[in-house]
Amino acid sequence: MKNRITSYCRIKNHSIHLNGELAFSTVNANFTTFSKEAYQHFKINYLKFFKMDNLSKLAFLGAELIFQDKKLIDNYAPEEIAVCFCSSASSLDTDRKHVESIKDRANYFPSPSVFVYTLPNIMLGEICIRNNFKGENVCFIQEGFDPEFSSNLVASWINESKCKACLLAYVDFEFEKEDALLCWIEKSTNTQFPELSNENYKNLYLNN
Repeated sequence: MKNRITSYCRIKNHSIHLNGELAFSTVNANFTTFSKEAYQHFKINYLKFFKMDNLSKLAFLGAELIFQDKKLIDNYAPEEIAVCFCSSASSLDTDRKHVESIKDRANYFPSPSVFVYTLPNIMLGEICIRNNFKGENVCFIQEGFDPEFSSNLVASWINESKCKACLLAYVDFEFEKEDALLCWIEKSTNTQFPELSNENYKNLYLNN
């Protein structure tokens, strides 16, 4: 068996592609409207979604679509599932909102509900809590999409039995632009699924 990408979700330009097929899109909308319409379109039932920051909403939507097929995660114990995310802008979108709320000492109203999202690993927590994942989880801040680093890391985790499956993702949100690729990685003999490689991971990012 080889490490393969058995499901993936690409979100950018207010469009969602699931396993290469267009699943949802909208035009003339900001991210708040797009994400709300996508939530309703896919009949997601998780009210905490509306309290999340935009970075977490983006990652959460991608994970929800991949795990519509519950068989993907039902095959593994919670401790056998890892999560490896990368981001460039990290939590900057929320960081700016928090700074805006505290910069005026005469009008000082920091919001705990905003502050909690000033760490990018919160988006991992949202997904792990939702799906009961208890394996390795990490979020790396990078200058940009780096397929070699993350695909090699996840391959080593699986090959060294640190996990049996992994949600590998690049998730970025800044200035109302979303950019996300989430991939479900597991060992499979099914050759219809692409092998986990730097080139295949990069192609999914560039060509979807």
